[in-house]
Amino acid sequence: MKIKPKLLIKSKELRKAQTPWENKLWYHLRAKNFYGYRFRRQFVVGPYIVDFCCFEKKLIIEIDGGRHNKQTNKIKDLKRSEYLAESGFKILRFWNSEIDENLEGVLQVISNHLSPDPSPGRRGEI
Repeated sequence: MKIKPKLLIKSKELRKAQTPWENKLWYHLRAKNFYGYRFRRQFVVGPYIVDFCCFEKKLIIEIDGGRHNKQTNKIKDLKRSEYLAESGFKILRFWNSEIDENLEGVLQVISNHLSPDPSPGRRGEI
């Protein structure tokens, strides 16, 4: 499937304008710092732009703010999640407040989905 140029432009704009919560999580995921896995941010998958993606593990991480509580956005998120799951991805969703209040717990959940037993001594260890 060819990526629409509009999506590539939008993903670049989103990378430049990350939210504070995305920045906080990206600090831990960038440059293969998290157990050696490569994450991409604001990455195009089909017709969607996802916040973070580890393509190697087919893992997508979405950081959601309050607007995702609105019914219309819940429906859009469900449709989006169904598409991504059908494409073979596992989707983890975290609220902004989880990043603020329990970043270590968020990182542990991500770690658990990457590898059941991460090797000690690897870069980016929690």
